[in-house]
Amino acid sequence: MFTVAHAQASGLDLPLTATLAVAGVASAALTGAAVVAFLRRQTRPYLLVGLALAALLARSVVAGASVGGLLAADVHHVLEHGLDVVMAGLVVAAVWYARDVRQTPAGGGER
Repeated sequence: MFTVAHAQASGLDLPLTATLAVAGVASAALTGAAVVAFLRRQTRPYLLVGLALAALLARSVVAGASVGGLLAADVHHVLEHGLDVVMAGLVVAAVWYARDVRQTPAGGGER
């Protein structure tokens, strides 16, 4: 089996760790904002976007666990690519559902 390129590059330790830390903080902030938006709007598209951003946060956690030696390279890649599929599916579902929602003339909610 092939090894992960960034897992064997010794010179990338600090930049990789810094990048993962920034990505984790940004993902957490976006997920928090999405939760607040969902709590205010309480519609299915907002929920789906919030879940997609939570999957992005989970991807950062998986990457950090891999760099920290808590996950093997093969598990790391299966989880990350699985989360990519989940994120894409949730975003597509949110857009699909938002386009399918009928708005009432008074600006009402979803059906």
